[in-house]
Amino acid sequence: MGNERFEIDRRNLLLAGGAALSGAVLGANSIAAHARASPVSGAQAPDFYRFAIGDAKVTIVSDGPLPLGDPTQSFLGVPADEIRSMLNHSFLPTDEVVLAQNAPVVNIGGKLILFDTGMGSLKQFGPTTGRLKSCLAAANIALEDIDAVVCSHAHWDHVGGIWGDDGKPTFPNAQVYISQTDYDFWTDEKKLGGDLNGLVKAAIHNLKPVRDRMVFFQDEQEFLPGIHAISAPGHTLGHSCFMIESAGKTMCYGGDLTHHPVLLFEKPLMEFAFDTDPKLSAQSRVRILKMLASNRIPFMSYHFPWPGYGHVGIAGEGFEYFPEPLHLSLLD
Repeated sequence: MGNERFEIDRRNLLLAGGAALSGAVLGANSIAAHARASPVSGAQAPDFYRFAIGDAKVTIVSDGPLPLGDPTQSFLGVPADEIRSMLNHSFLPTDEVVLAQNAPVVNIGGKLILFDTGMGSLKQFGPTTGRLKSCLAAANIALEDIDAVVCSHAHWDHVGGIWGDDGKPTFPNAQVYISQTDYDFWTDEKKLGGDLNGLVKAAIHNLKPVRDRMVFFQDEQEFLPGIHAISAPGHTLGHSCFMIESAGKTMCYGGDLTHHPVLLFEKPLMEFAFDTDPKLSAQSRVRILKMLASNRIPFMSYHFPWPGYGHVGIAGEGFEYFPEPLHLSLLD
């Protein structure tokens, strides 16, 4: 009698389970059919990411990906096969390198400070750049609320968003901070028409109109509350990194100290085609990365994979990059 009841209960359970499964399948098919009929956008969502450094609040916004093409044409001094092997080992494409563009906005000492401004409307690297304003809007940061624009250097992907195509400043209430060495070099009209024509033209267009609101910082100077400049020449002669310090916490925004978390970390003496002085750039890279690794100071790179924020470790004769875990406390 007990076995008979067990068989009846088991049969009822299987029948009920089958009915539930059929309903689930029908429901899933219905959902799938509905999803297939829904419009799908081909555009990426705006990118922004927030975290804290002491009492300072940091929001990283994106200007969009910047494709460079064949990595062996941009990263020099190492055999092409070795470059491809390094990329393949890290599960990265070997035929094209794509850089991110990560610009931090730091709310510190009563100031809202934007570091670097992206390409603006320039399309030398294709249609994927120029997203800074839309990402700022998505992060609820108004252009007129930016108090200071700090430029790591005067290349077009860092100053291209300062002056609008409408003949007005993109950030109407902001002072602009840059090294005088970079300003003088890249706004020199005698360089127009030469090998640097596009870069010089972009710098003249974006920097000269705001000369009256420009401030030149010096090496090691605290030129804004909690912001210290660190001279890191080579990529450009006036290229600078910045220490951001608040309530006993520190991070380094490196600008273009290093463009790639594998190639220029594992082999920091490798040269980069867009460096003004590649050997000087490598010396700056090694010096500052050693300091960051030794002191365990978090590091942010403009061109590392989104959001470009992590840590530097020493690995043999080079370095290793460790992305920072998500800050769950600020994901609300």
